[in-house]
Amino acid sequence: MNIKPLKLNPEYDILVTGGAGFIGSNLCAALLENGNTVRCLDNFATGKRENIESQLENTNFELLEGDIRNLSDCIKACEGVDYVLHQAALGSVPRSIKDPITSNAVNVSGFLNMLVAARDAKVKRFVYAASSSTYGDSENMPKVEDIIGKPLSPYAITKYVNELYADIFAKIYGMETIGLRYFNVFGRRQDPNGAYAAVIPKFVMHLMNHESPVINGDGSYSRDFTYIDNVLEMNVRALASDNKEAINTVYNVAYGERTDLNELICLLKEYLSNFDPEIANVNATYGPKRQGDVPHSLASIEKAKNLLGYDPQFDIKIGLKEAVNWYWENLK
Repeated sequence: MNIKPLKLNPEYDILVTGGAGFIGSNLCAALLENGNTVRCLDNFATGKRENIESQLENTNFELLEGDIRNLSDCIKACEGVDYVLHQAALGSVPRSIKDPITSNAVNVSGFLNMLVAARDAKVKRFVYAASSSTYGDSENMPKVEDIIGKPLSPYAITKYVNELYADIFAKIYGMETIGLRYFNVFGRRQDPNGAYAAVIPKFVMHLMNHESPVINGDGSYSRDFTYIDNVLEMNVRALASDNKEAINTVYNVAYGERTDLNELICLLKEYLSNFDPEIANVNATYGPKRQGDVPHSLASIEKAKNLLGYDPQFDIKIGLKEAVNWYWENLK
């Protein structure tokens, strides 16, 4: 993605926490392309060195191996930077149900450490990854930022606490914060392996191996799947905006359309069959519903459009074609 048209000052020094992860590494690459100096903080618990391998020789890139649960690491990471893009977290609803203590330590205590370090370093703005899981049991559709329900998982609680802390730091310490509620982000560099892999790369890998993907439930659950380049655009707009009304709030980051899992499988089979016609004959199987899952998710993106000028260019079909091409070239 070319982010120069969004007029992000190339002189900015930017910290990306979780910069070796899926979203973080894509952010690092886009910022470096823009001419920014980028520091990546990662402990490689879920991030991968290969995600940033191509950036290591760039003189504008610095890798700092550390853990946001250590305040000293956060302080070191924030030294001399203008902006923070805080992506580091321990994702996955099932993982948080299995191990809520570690999820809380990373996502809440680690987040607070980063806020304190950023405050003390006097960074200009703190943009952080929030989550659509914050909407919890709210049945409102589409999801609007100021109407949420009760969280349905420990992970959702941690991400809502992030928003509360960011709001308090803005009010008490005068920090500029923006939270980005990601809706089911997918795209290049998203890990298809592991027990907590996201649904799209997991489905892609199964289909490429002629194995039946397992759908939790009957396939009617739907999500606002959001391609990575839409997310990059939103992060840059959050950094670059000089609209005072746009600061110290949260935004949905999505495309604004929903796709159910049965439709998703059909699209993936169609696009992957261009590489391997046999994939068209691979059928999904169905398993039990997953604890903590919400049935449907659809974002309103009007607030982001109105206050930040957000204009997502990648719908589910365009994004899936791009993602499938990347997976076939890099993982087959």
